[in-house]
Amino acid sequence: MASFKTTTGVKLGEGTYESVRNYYGKVLSSSKDLKTSACTTSNKPSPSVLNAMRKIPSPVMEKFYGCGTPLPTSIEGLHVLDLGCGSGRDCYLASALVGEHGSVTGLDMTAEQLGTARDNVEKFTATLGYAKPNMRFLEGMIEFVKDAGVAPGSIDLVISNCVINLSPDKEAVIRGCWEALREGGELFFSDVYCDRRLPQATREHDVMLGECLGGALYIEDFKRLCHKTGFWDPRELSREEIIVSDPELKGICKGARFYSITYRCFKIGTLETLCEDYGQVAFYEGTIADHPTFYPLDDHHVFEAGRPMLVCGNTASMVQDTRLSKHFKVIGNRDSHYGLFDCSSPPSVSGGGLSATSGSCC
Repeated sequence: MASFKTTTGVKLGEGTYESVRNYYGKVLSSSKDLKTSACTTSNKPSPSVLNAMRKIPSPVMEKFYGCGTPLPTSIEGLHVLDLGCGSGRDCYLASALVGEHGSVTGLDMTAEQLGTARDNVEKFTATLGYAKPNMRFLEGMIEFVKDAGVAPGSIDLVISNCVINLSPDKEAVIRGCWEALREGGELFFSDVYCDRRLPQATREHDVMLGECLGGALYIEDFKRLCHKTGFWDPRELSREEIIVSDPELKGICKGARFYSITYRCFKIGTLETLCEDYGQVAFYEGTIADHPTFYPLDDHHVFEAGRPMLVCGNTASMVQDTRLSKHFKVIGNRDSHYGLFDCSSPPSVSGGGLSATSGSCC
């Protein structure tokens, strides 16, 4: 039986770097020049993020191109890496959220965008009242984060906003994220995905690339890359369909449909390829900023503060062996195994005086 090569639909041509650098550095003067909603679509940010956003200098905001706000809250003191930071909007947001004792590193290959990001650091530092900047911006390729100056195992949280699709070698990017993260760290990012593998000519079209559509990964191929790298259980947090309004691009896309999806991928050694049942129960304490009552771990797990939820072993690890541990209590361990976790989401189960909802994993 012939096997599918994982590089199909994953790698782009050698001219990708120059095409992307030219489109974002010279063709676009602001987000108003975009031909699709791919680099502007976004759900409303949380209150903490909105509050920080109001403090960002206007030049940084005007040069921002992204497909979401891939930034969790309650990240005080963390070391954050933003891949393809552009003008730095998400770095500025993270700078406010990690506080004076956290740090933010932005990495981008476009000199024009980095100029905007660096020019406004001092002003923003003063606005936040910090004694010194907690941001730095590096010029380099997101496929080679170590070469750009990011030490392996030095990062708690990697974020990226509609950028990985632009890379000619997505496997290298995902692998670099894994290597940069500490154990228990997280890749939390928004990007553009497709419901199918696109023809090579479509993928390498200059405008399709610049608009974040040409490099869009087929959703299932992205999951395969995650598994290959070590992110065994990528979790989808949100999804929004992208509108292609330009008639020429519509013709090029044919029937393909594109989505802005936010994923979170944890670097945890105990994660498994399937959701297994160990009889564990998780409680959310209601302490994550902007989520006093409900916390969406992903689109299948919405925790209600104080209410017990039956969870698979992977979900238990995600809330117990990461930065989320201070906000959750997990009862049980992996000493007893009960087979695959039931993802059918029955209304509730009870026993021994404990009643718990069940979180669906798939």
